[in-house]
Amino acid sequence: MKERISVSKEDYLKAILEAESEGLTVISATLAHWLEVSPPAVTMALRRLKRDGYVDVKAEGLLRLTSKGKEAAHRTALRHYLIERMLAELFGMEWYRVHDEAERLEHAVSPEFEARLLERLGQEGTCPHGNGVLPETPEKRGKRGLLLLSDAREETEYNVASLYERDPKLLLFLHEVGIEPGGRVRVLRRNYDQTLVIQSGSVTATVGRPAAERVWVKRRTGKL
Repeated sequence: MKERISVSKEDYLKAILEAESEGLTVISATLAHWLEVSPPAVTMALRRLKRDGYVDVKAEGLLRLTSKGKEAAHRTALRHYLIERMLAELFGMEWYRVHDEAERLEHAVSPEFEARLLERLGQEGTCPHGNGVLPETPEKRGKRGLLLLSDAREETEYNVASLYERDPKLLLFLHEVGIEPGGRVRVLRRNYDQTLVIQSGSVTATVGRPAAERVWVKRRTGKL
């Protein structure tokens, strides 16, 4: 039987794994920002994770998961991915709502239920936000022909490939301006203040750079 660890430990381990997979240098300040907790809370959590063999702290505070930590983190990330897909594909929940719900449910899934979800859904596809079990580094995305919406050209049409999913306010905003995974977007104009005027379907909206930097797109040749 696999060891069960606390909800807090699972959150920290998954955050380290996801941040690493995005190509970030992970230190305690990264986790404080990522999980929206205080630096002292991160220090205490890392002390326990190191004591229990899940994390190594390298020179200059660089954090690395041990093999035990990677295994635990990947199990949590996989449960999150499966729950998001279950909520969207089987229950029809809106894509911009499933992340927060999965954050709560991922800690309550039994190994038996996880196995059923894995059998039903598999792990080769993408979640409702266009991401795999773990996000990719910008370099890997670039090799697949993806670029950030913030770098998109004027008067050019793109397919929306994936979105940053850990900010519920961002997801709701993107939904409101018509940007969604698998959808299409056309950049009408780049403004001096770095905002973009975009068109998605019948919606024309202005998107700021912070939001545009959270959307990965791929240039398309067809019409919007």
